[in-house]
Amino acid sequence: MKKNKISKNWINKQRRDTYVRQSKVDGYRARSAYKLIEIDQKFKIFRGGLTVIDIGAAPGSWSQYVSKVAKNGKLISIDLKKMDPIGSSLQIQGDFTEENIQEEIKKNTSSKVDVVISDMAVNTTGIKNIDSIQTGELCIEAMIFAKQLLSEKGYFISKIFMGRTFNEIVAQGKKYFKEVKIFKPKSSRKDSKESFIICKKLR
Repeated sequence: MKKNKISKNWINKQRRDTYVRQSKVDGYRARSAYKLIEIDQKFKIFRGGLTVIDIGAAPGSWSQYVSKVAKNGKLISIDLKKMDPIGSSLQIQGDFTEENIQEEIKKNTSSKVDVVISDMAVNTTGIKNIDSIQTGELCIEAMIFAKQLLSEKGYFISKIFMGRTFNEIVAQGKKYFKEVKIFKPKSSRKDSKESFIICKKLR
């Protein structure tokens, strides 16, 4: 009974959500597209011809946006789940933390990468502290991987949660990058503890 009540509350919340409704109008697969759009509007990241890697891409709304604004570039989308095609993007299905998947990504990047983006989060356990820590660990791993691939002036953008790993992630970002900003888009739900870390220019 409790599970049904939670499901009904979630459905009602989705119906009332402005960004959910707008995503259907604009053809995005998820409301999360607007978070990346806001990040791009503020920090002016994407343009034509860029090489972009999207880690944890499913269902694909971030990759959809990138394919629109970074035309004539290269987009590699990675996720555990299989996704429907997005333009000319190369899709790799698998766990990006595994060495063979990382090697496959590297094989498909003939030059340095301009932007690495990640909206990854672990499958939730319902225990917020654990979910926050595990998602934070994924962010750090994505950052370490991005450092290997990014050009000197490249960007790393990732979801980050307020919690035990927050300061560690920011410190790691400042160790690897010259510019580090934290930004919470308006499209991020008010009751969510998520923000995004925007890192620029490798040290």
